[in-house]
Amino acid sequence: MQEANLENKNSRFKITELGIIFRSLRYKNFRLFFSGQIISLIGTWMQTIAMSWLVYRMTNSPLILGMIAFSSQIFAFFLSPFIGVFVDRYNRHRMLIITQSLSMLQAFILFFLASKSLISVWLIIALSMFLGIINAIDIPTRQSFIVEMVENKKDLANAIALNSFIFNAARLIGPSVAGMLIAITGESICFLINGLSYIAVIWALTRMQVKLRKTPVQRGDILKDFKEGFSYTFGFLPIKAILFLTAVASLTGMSYAVLMPVFAVDIFGGGPQIYGILMAAIGIGAIAGTLYLASHQSVLHLANKIWIASAIFGASLIVFSFSHVIWFSLLVLLVAGFSMMVQLASSNTVVQTIVDDNKRGRVMSFYTMCFMGVAPFGGLSSGYLAHTIGAPHTLILGGLFSIAGALLFAAKSKQLKEALSKMHMA
Repeated sequence: MQEANLENKNSRFKITELGIIFRSLRYKNFRLFFSGQIISLIGTWMQTIAMSWLVYRMTNSPLILGMIAFSSQIFAFFLSPFIGVFVDRYNRHRMLIITQSLSMLQAFILFFLASKSLISVWLIIALSMFLGIINAIDIPTRQSFIVEMVENKKDLANAIALNSFIFNAARLIGPSVAGMLIAITGESICFLINGLSYIAVIWALTRMQVKLRKTPVQRGDILKDFKEGFSYTFGFLPIKAILFLTAVASLTGMSYAVLMPVFAVDIFGGGPQIYGILMAAIGIGAIAGTLYLASHQSVLHLANKIWIASAIFGASLIVFSFSHVIWFSLLVLLVAGFSMMVQLASSNTVVQTIVDDNKRGRVMSFYTMCFMGVAPFGGLSSGYLAHTIGAPHTLILGGLFSIAGALLFAAKSKQLKEALSKMHMA
């Protein structure tokens, strides 16, 4: 009888813990977003893997892989800061429906060209640029829209962590499925599945009941609003420090994903299945990182987590670069995925916690610029360095820069902790 009671208590404890981790799902709009996005992002990851593999199969060039990454993300650097003005002015819900519909169109075009053997590297670059323009609008809009789906702002940090969970759960499933499908049928089926997957998120968005948001930014001088957002973002030390570390990580560390096909083929002697497994290992680690953050109900101690996670991520890249044993490399990638996600999700959470609501779109657009917009320069430079000095040495350099950035951020973490304390979020 005592054992039964103890088992019941443990069961209730587990349910409570799960309730804490997934507490944002009690909001209907976020539930719809969660379910639609996870289906859509599985398709997105399948397309990402298939496109990288297709390009490497056609060219056998890490430099071209870097060019593809550059073309798909460069617009986030130039457009995102200005997009933020419109995100603060207009209906974010409607903007997301448009961007998701255009992304679906891009996937179907890619499928048609690949299935008819009309595809070329230059067409892939052109379609990547088209998708890059869409993402430059979609990402800051989606990040800013999260606060409108969660009624209680105390659950904002949890919603951001679960948003990262969606992304990385898809990262776990998508590459594994893509690797099998590419080996059996070729790359084009992945593009078709991605196009169809957008139906889920568009349906979810149309089912939402979103309250009309008051837009404090007046429709007038766009440049003036841009300057206001710029001054606020880079004049506030805690936000500026986070954006700096995010940019460093994106430039020197996150581009490791661009080189994964090279490691799969040249280091481990595998094919698309090995590539999918490597990416899935990163995804498992990242999922663990998001669940770790989602279980926290306070953001007060996230300042230290940001720089510690960045240092661990850099160290894991260095260790991975030396490994030629697949099982050990997968373990290291688990650590890399975990630390990467703790850094990024913590950074996103802290920024969204301390930012003023009427400047959220503009600040998140600068965050997108530092995260997504700097990445193409990292991808291009990584492709060039891998072509010149080899992929392992390129990762070593990236890891060293990530550690250096973490140490610089640590020196400024005191101001960040003070800002979080003032928000009374503990």
